[in-house]
Amino acid sequence: MTLKNDRFLRALRRQPVDRTPVWMMRQAGRYLPEYRATRAEAGSFMDLCKNADLACEVVMQPLRRYPLDAAILFSDILTIPDAMGLGLYFETGEGPKFTSTIKTAADVAALPKLDVNIDLGYVMNAVRTISAELNNDLPLIGFSGSPWTLATYMIEGGSSKDFRNAKAMLYNDPEAMLLLLDKLADAVTDYLLAQIEAGCQAVQIFDSWGGALSHDAYEKFSLAAMQKSVSAIKAKYPDVPVILFSKGGGQWLEVMADTGADALGLDWTTDISQARARVGDRVALQGNMDPAVLYAKPEQIRAEVVRILKGYGHGTGHIFNLGHGVTPEVDPEHAKAFFEAVVELSPQYHQS
Repeated sequence: MTLKNDRFLRALRRQPVDRTPVWMMRQAGRYLPEYRATRAEAGSFMDLCKNADLACEVVMQPLRRYPLDAAILFSDILTIPDAMGLGLYFETGEGPKFTSTIKTAADVAALPKLDVNIDLGYVMNAVRTISAELNNDLPLIGFSGSPWTLATYMIEGGSSKDFRNAKAMLYNDPEAMLLLLDKLADAVTDYLLAQIEAGCQAVQIFDSWGGALSHDAYEKFSLAAMQKSVSAIKAKYPDVPVILFSKGGGQWLEVMADTGADALGLDWTTDISQARARVGDRVALQGNMDPAVLYAKPEQIRAEVVRILKGYGHGTGHIFNLGHGVTPEVDPEHAKAFFEAVVELSPQYHQS
């Protein structure tokens, strides 16, 4: 299968490209009025995720507006714990919540092993529908939450400022936490492999809360579980790029690169020039403009694009992105200014 635009995949593999590829986390989302209309049609966020045709529609919406180099599956990072029976739901203005939580080692032991093609079959249906609609124009990115990030939501019952319950289990009963993470690593691996088999050409693991851990705890309780998934994916599909993104994880780039992942996502707190110097040509780097820059005037957005392109410098291995997801209040025209600046200004960094 030959993609009409494989710039994103080539950059992930650190192969020559004509310009820096660009996409945006949460590019299908609430900042677009057409997304809000489709969400209203679906009735709820999870109904939208589970309707393959509507999920495909929202994936295509930003592609119709902007010069993007990749599409990303429309789903949620918490589909795995939902499929395990914890009951995912969303309250307006409060984010995701679960009707059941993990409190004890017995709760961990009772978690079922998923058959992802059945328990999460709606995700694979969406992947196949989106792949057919893309018609080899662009690569499709699949994704999952990281085991540690999934564990925090499963234990806390939703978002948390201090992760007190998850960290209490981590320190008071590390065996239970490691068992939970191991079960989740197996599920994440199976989930991402199934997405690849359904049509995704790259996958990303979102470790949204890795940065909440101490140095030693990160390596033991977040990175090790991601390593398990990366190793299994690369063993089966060595040519499918894997991206690791630990928000707040800039201090761990070297050990993240040791996992064998093809690329590391950077949030905006890490200097991209220093990151490149630290990892060399071992991995590609994705990022890392502060999403809040999109609230600024277009000329300021352009100036920040210039700064980051200069910071990375010449050569391949850079995928331009935000340092986290685009926020709902962003003007779609400001997103357009961002993408157009990357398209216009980056070719000079790829000339021999």
